[in-house]
Amino acid sequence: MKPNKYMFFFVLLLLPLLLAGCGRHFPDSGSQSGSLDTEETKTTANGTDDHPADPTEPTIHISTTESAEAEDTAGQTDSTSGSDPYEVRAGELLLSMTLEEKVGQMFFVRLRKASAVPDIVKYHLGGYILFGDDFKDETQTGIQDFIKSCQNASSIPLLMGVDEEGGTVCRVSKYAAFRSEPFKSPQDLYKQGGFEAIEADTKEKAAVLLGLGINVNLAPVCDVSVNPDDFIYPRSFGREARETSDYVRNVVREMEKAGIGSTLKHFPGYGSNTDTHTGSAVDKRDYQQFVQSDFLPFEAGIKAGADSVLVSHNIVTSMDENHPASLSRGVHDILRESLNFKGVIMTDDLSMDAIKNSTSEAAVLAIAAGNDLLVATDFDVQIPAVLDALNKRTLKEEQIDTSVIRILVWKLKLGILQ
Repeated sequence: MKPNKYMFFFVLLLLPLLLAGCGRHFPDSGSQSGSLDTEETKTTANGTDDHPADPTEPTIHISTTESAEAEDTAGQTDSTSGSDPYEVRAGELLLSMTLEEKVGQMFFVRLRKASAVPDIVKYHLGGYILFGDDFKDETQTGIQDFIKSCQNASSIPLLMGVDEEGGTVCRVSKYAAFRSEPFKSPQDLYKQGGFEAIEADTKEKAAVLLGLGINVNLAPVCDVSVNPDDFIYPRSFGREARETSDYVRNVVREMEKAGIGSTLKHFPGYGSNTDTHTGSAVDKRDYQQFVQSDFLPFEAGIKAGADSVLVSHNIVTSMDENHPASLSRGVHDILRESLNFKGVIMTDDLSMDAIKNSTSEAAVLAIAAGNDLLVATDFDVQIPAVLDALNKRTLKEEQIDTSVIRILVWKLKLGILQ
């Protein structure tokens, strides 16, 4: 009996150690950290716990991690990752959209004023771009009412854009009904008052446009040009890459503060190329020229939070010898991967001669290249062509979905979509 008695006391001595060891494998649920609670919520939402998710619905992951570079990367959320509330909401909206509505959202088209409302209903357009003639003989109230009628006709609020660069390109302020004098060019403003004048001008432009119902200004021009003989020079900042980068950064930040959409143009940099409105332009510069100069203002704008980037129709041989930049997958990959742009990529107008003279399938090729928004005058031709390509599986609906998410996120950020 004595050995059993000693054994009994031995077990009593070991019991606390055994219990402590078990505690390491089965923690008290009341002591779990907030991060574990987040992971548990994710697991349930993804359908891997007791309630499986519908396999037909996309999985959405919500991250609570804040970026250390949030100030410099505003507007640069990856729209395919489902990592912020805008993307979650965009994903919800996408689920209720027809294929026709999705394709329509990808078209940011030149306004046909006489048929504006019927075109919205028929083609489910993503937005309109207004030109100078649309403001001719108009009043502020007339434009406001017209834009309201367009927005009321659209099931998804429209991007309403204009090129109000200042200087040689003033669609609105060229008419006295909207401003006593046209907005000055960036070059003249800088000579007049440096970046303070640039910032004040950007604020005023935004106020004028937003007051009319216009929510996107297709600006700033990021092209580096110091030669007055260049086609793009009058529209550029007229200085070297570093100074142009400072200009772009200031303009984008002021536009974001004002709540108006911005567009960096014309990627990958216009250089000394001729006017692509009237024909093809071939840029034979070395790739390092772009890396060391032309890309810099775009990088500055992207880091400042630019919403969109417009791609030119120039054929840039160091990136793609055969296709205009707007139709080149290689150029778009550079913009996404090398410059880390997560927002909306759009084409220059697909009806310009540089494109119209080379292909009749511009919109299909533009989507295949990686564009999210298509600027087109002949949208009534291009939209059916895209739908036909989807039916034939030349294009994939998954790519359309990715682009539409980016577009919807932009609209949510601008506050025109809830």
